[in-house]
Parts: sequence; C-alpha cells; structure tokens
Amino acid sequence: MASALIRLSEVQHRTSYSKAWIYRLMSQGKFPSSIKIGIRAIAFVESEIDDWINQRIEESRKEVA
Repeated sequence: MASALIRLSEVQHRTSYSKAWIYRLMSQGKFPSSIKIGIRAIAFVESEIDDWINQRIEESRKEVA
C-alpha cells in the first residue's frame, strides 16, 4: 500500500491549526509525528492525518449524543 506524503501547509489547511499549535500537539503526543524528507523539509503521512481528523469527528459526535 502506497502512503502519500503531505506538507505542513496542507496539514494546516485540513486542520485549521497554526504551525505552532501543530508542533505543540506533536510534542504532547496528541498529533501524528512528521517525517524528515530532506535537510530542511518535513512531511506528514496523509492517512495518519486523515485518521486523526476522523477521530476528532467521532469524539465530537460522542460528546453531543
């Protein structure tokens, strides 16, 4: 199975979180970790970000019910 990589700007767009908030959540173990793809470049595994977003949606729905 191929894993697509997405850059931080796309993660920010999908989550509506700032760069600082994403890094804070990562340091707390509450957000998928980035991977190094170059000397000064990182990316995220798209499926991990999608799973994280879906978990937030499920948690939100449980709180309402």
